[in-house]
Amino acid sequence: MSTLDYYTTLVRLAPTAVAKSAVRRVQGAARQALYRHRERVDEARLLQAYAAVSADELVNNLLATRHTAIWCETRQRDSVLEALAQLPGATERALERARVALRQEFDVFGTRIVFGEGKPVDWSRDPVSGHAYPLEDVAQLKLLRPGSDPKYPWVLGRLDSLVALGQGYWVEQAAPERARFAQAFVLQTLDFLQANPLGMGVHWTCPMEISLRAANLAQALAMFADAPEVQRSEFLVPVLGALAEHTAWVEAHLEDQGAVPNNHLVSNYVGLLVTGLLFPELPGAPRQVSLAVKGLRAQMEAQVHPEGTSFEGSIPYHRLAVELFTLAHAVGLSAGVLLGEAYEARLRGMFAAVRAWCSEQGLAPQVGDNDSGRIFPFRDRADLEHGYLVPLGAALLGDETLAGGEFPDEAAWLLGRPGLERFQALRPAAAPTSVSFPAGGFHVLRGAGAVTTVSAGPQGQGGVGGHNHNDKLSFELHLKGVPVIVDPGTGTYTREPAQRNAFRSTAAHNTLMVDGVEQVAIVPERLFALPEAARARVEMFQAGAELDRLTVRHDGYRTLTSPVGIERTFLLDKRERALAVADRLTGTGSHQVVGRLHLPDTHARLRTPAAEEIARALRVPEAPRTFEPLGVELGPEGAARALVLFGLGLEPRLDPAGYSPAYGRVEPARVVTYGVRLTPPAWLRWVVVFL
Repeated sequence: MSTLDYYTTLVRLAPTAVAKSAVRRVQGAARQALYRHRERVDEARLLQAYAAVSADELVNNLLATRHTAIWCETRQRDSVLEALAQLPGATERALERARVALRQEFDVFGTRIVFGEGKPVDWSRDPVSGHAYPLEDVAQLKLLRPGSDPKYPWVLGRLDSLVALGQGYWVEQAAPERARFAQAFVLQTLDFLQANPLGMGVHWTCPMEISLRAANLAQALAMFADAPEVQRSEFLVPVLGALAEHTAWVEAHLEDQGAVPNNHLVSNYVGLLVTGLLFPELPGAPRQVSLAVKGLRAQMEAQVHPEGTSFEGSIPYHRLAVELFTLAHAVGLSAGVLLGEAYEARLRGMFAAVRAWCSEQGLAPQVGDNDSGRIFPFRDRADLEHGYLVPLGAALLGDETLAGGEFPDEAAWLLGRPGLERFQALRPAAAPTSVSFPAGGFHVLRGAGAVTTVSAGPQGQGGVGGHNHNDKLSFELHLKGVPVIVDPGTGTYTREPAQRNAFRSTAAHNTLMVDGVEQVAIVPERLFALPEAARARVEMFQAGAELDRLTVRHDGYRTLTSPVGIERTFLLDKRERALAVADRLTGTGSHQVVGRLHLPDTHARLRTPAAEEIARALRVPEAPRTFEPLGVELGPEGAARALVLFGLGLEPRLDPAGYSPAYGRVEPARVVTYGVRLTPPAWLRWVVVFL
């Protein structure tokens, strides 16, 4: 697909969106022109904003005007501590996070960096490649450099660590240790601001990161508001000025100029809202809050389907979106700024979607891109751990359909004692059942200890597919909460484009590949585009007490010289504890068809199935009548979790592969490969027997 073809495709998919994008680009250019000619936020402007004649009076006026009930306000501390006290280990977890931040120790996508307490931080270095992004004007800075990834320094520059220090300051009882956390907050904040002046270097290249940094700095500053180390004009004046400069930059550089704005724009609005509500006297804050409220309402409608799924086309990005919209809702509610009933209804649906596809251990399937993105810097979570969001939603919204499980640390920090009391008053909801989300393209079959999540639907981001993969009719299978057959993940973005595209490819997913051709053409240089072409959709979805049936299809191979259509049926037999998969191919010509089942590790082996296992498989509807002599056993030897039995002629084998459970990490794994040369119409069938 050439550049011309790509833009032609975008115009075909979303002509109105492309036209609106052109208008927004003009508006954006005007905003930036005004920004360049604006008056900088210096001490004089801050004094005027806080009706003060001196820096010391500014500090007094600032402290006297703190009146909201947002979670991070110091008067909320007792409520938060009461809630944390009810959660085993929560106080210790918060202290440990604070001590890590005190040591200036960072986990950057699995790479550990330690600078030491009170030492300068190398904010702009990619620790993997060693490349240090120069302190240049962002207009001249070359952001993408072969072998390097700006997301790594961005992890440091988001300043989650400041909130972690605030957690320690709140939960610690000893005055000397509290003072130590406060001093670290002051030093780390000033170190960042001095090392990264306005508009210079990698930390001013992405408005999403700038806005979230502003939100974290604002929340942490509120947490430390009663600390003597913070109540000094020589600290507060430059920090308040930096907050005002951050929000002014974000307002002028809103990420709304693409054909289809995405989570970046939501992040812009969240940063403006949180900062503006916490420090309403800052220059521009009332206007920015108004802009954020209007924008968040519009983007909730644009980026979340009525069924509750994010339009990103990625389940990991759904977690990011939930956290963004939740933080805005919680902070706005506490400050008396309501985002509306429609906003709350879709947020409720987002929590319900998480509940639908999470396993018993709270793990989500890895469908679409996973860049390990989060917004809540309250507790460390595994990249695929999404289950904590459901009880958070129950406590936030008082919703019994979400009730159950453990009250999470995130809810204790955001909602305090009232949130805990709301949660405890709810009756636990019934167990989640099978459900189809056709707009999001995710379909979940549940029962017999299995959760099967299938990808079949339109490309995300309005058809642009920025965070989609060639995974149509692919699936993940979790048994008793453990991932058994998986999506291999993402690997990386810009550091290694070839790896990025390999993890997006059809071969990297649990679906069929015909004649070695991609479902949708991948343009190697367009790492965040996979426009709609396969037209994946649901033909049938039936959920029952003993049997779930899902039939899905896509037309990605209708473009071949000899076209082929693929229809796949999943049948979850809860009585036999097995999953049958049947592929029906229609079309013309002779084709080499290859299917794959990706595993999260190397624990798999070929073995002869037992007679009882074959008998169980044969009793499942849609199963083949005869099987290959060797099946594939999945899971550790002696504690296997499943056995895959293939129809005769599919000849399964085990090949080496890679599994990326989190951004920037790729671990050794295996993939089950099977296939056959055939002439449609034809069927391919196999069964997973749960052990």
